[in-house]
Amino acid sequence: MVTVIIICCPHALGLAVPLVVARSTALSARNGLLIRNRTAFENARKITTLVFDKTGTLTVGKFEVVRVEVFGQGLSEQDLVRLAAGLEQNSEHPIAAGILRKARASAVSVPKVEGFKALTGQGVEATIEGQVIRVVSPGYLRKKEIPLPEGFAAAPQETGVFVLRKDKSIGYIGLADQIRPESAEAIRTLHAEGIECMLLTGDNDLVAAQVSKELGMNGYFAQVLPHEKQEKIKELQGKGEFVAMTGDGVNDAPALAHADIGIAVGSGSDIAAETAGIVLVNSNPLDVVRLILFGKMTYRKMVQNLAWATGYNAVAMPLAAGVLYHWGVLLSPAAGAVLMSASTVVVAVNASLLRVKDKQVQPKILLRIV
Repeated sequence: MVTVIIICCPHALGLAVPLVVARSTALSARNGLLIRNRTAFENARKITTLVFDKTGTLTVGKFEVVRVEVFGQGLSEQDLVRLAAGLEQNSEHPIAAGILRKARASAVSVPKVEGFKALTGQGVEATIEGQVIRVVSPGYLRKKEIPLPEGFAAAPQETGVFVLRKDKSIGYIGLADQIRPESAEAIRTLHAEGIECMLLTGDNDLVAAQVSKELGMNGYFAQVLPHEKQEKIKELQGKGEFVAMTGDGVNDAPALAHADIGIAVGSGSDIAAETAGIVLVNSNPLDVVRLILFGKMTYRKMVQNLAWATGYNAVAMPLAAGVLYHWGVLLSPAAGAVLMSASTVVVAVNASLLRVKDKQVQPKILLRIV
C-alpha cells in the first residue's frame, strides 16, 4: 500500500508540460520569437497555408525611386517630385518615404499643403498652391476611368504612383523594393514542410506575379485594398485551410487578427504587433520557418513527456500492487521512491533536450529545432 501511494505521486505527470513550456519560451525569446499567445505557437504545427504580406515582410520595405515620367506640358521631373513630396510628407507609408528621399537627393524644396486627406487604400490628396493634387495608385485611375498617355506601361518590378492635377494624370513615379535575401530560402523550406505560401499585396498584378514567381510561391492576391485583406484570409479558411498570416503594417492588423495564427514582423507597426499572437523580433522571413519547426518540436516533446509519465504509472502501479507477487516480484517502498524520482528526472532531462542547432538546408544554414 505504501509503495502504491509513492508510485501514485504525480510529479512526472505534473511537470511533463510545464517544463517544456518554460524551456520553449526561453529558447523562443533567445532566438527572436516573441510568443504572446502560447496556443498560437503550439498550433503552428497545423499550418497548411501561410499568407505573406509583401512590403516589409518578404521585401526590405525601403522603396527607392527608379523612374520619373512627366505627362503634362511645362513640367519637369523635379516639379513632379516636388508636388508628390509635398503630399507624401504627411504619410508614413514606405512609398512616401522613398519619394521624400528622392526629393532630398534632388535638393527639391517641399511645398506646404492644405486640406490633406488620405484616400483609403488608394493614395492621398491635398491642395498645393491653390490646386488640388493627388498621388494615387493605378487602381484609383481604373476606378475613376482616368486615361493614361498612349504607350505608357509600368515595368513589372515597379510599384508606381500617379500624380493627378484636377483629375488629370500629369506624371508617374516608379519605385522598386528589394526582396530580402532570406525570403526565397524560407519559401523553399516551407514547401518542404508541405505548407503552401501565398502572397498578399496591394501592388498591381505585374509586381505581384513577378515576386511570386521569383520566390516560387503557390499564388498571389494582387491589388488588395486594406479592408479586403481580411476577406482573403476568410476565403482561404472557407476552403478548409489552417491559415497563418505574416504582416507588418497597420493595414495588416485585421487580417492578422482573423487568421488562425497571426505573425507580426518586429520592424512593423505597433498595432500589428499587438494584434498578432507571435512577433518576429528580427524581421527575418526565415524566423517563420523556425517558428513552425519549433512549434512542431515543442508539441512532440510534450507528447513524449506525457507518454513517459503515463506509461510509468501504468507499469509501476500494478507492480507495486502485487500483480507479479506470485512470481516473486514485489516493489518495496524504497524501490518505488527510486522509480518515482527517476521518472521525474527523465521528464526534466527530455525537456532540456529541446534546443536549437544549425542544420544545412539547400544548402544554406538554417536554425532548426532538433
